[in-house]
Amino acid sequence: MANEIKTRDAIQSLKPNAKWTLTGSSLNWLDSEQTEPTSDELAAEVIRLQAVYDAKAYQRTRSLEYPSIQDQLDMQYWDSVNGTTTWATAIAKVKTDNPKP
Repeated sequence: MANEIKTRDAIQSLKPNAKWTLTGSSLNWLDSEQTEPTSDELAAEVIRLQAVYDAKAYQRTRSLEYPSIQDQLDMQYWDSVNGTTTWATAIAKVKTDNPKP
């Protein structure tokens, strides 16, 4: 499922310590020490944040496909006992199947 970056994410990214509320699409700026971001700034930040999220899709996919840590440790133990490369082969397959862009 794709993540949708929202206005609230953009506000938090641009003004992380600001005080504000968002009701529907209505922004109520409560912070007198920071300027309210413009709609153009918010739109640009939404696009930027979505691009960053999308660029890391391979990381999210990889993390789901790696064997559990317990299984990896078991593979490593038996590889050391048997002189095999089960663990390295399993990890290489996940990386090959889900390459970096």
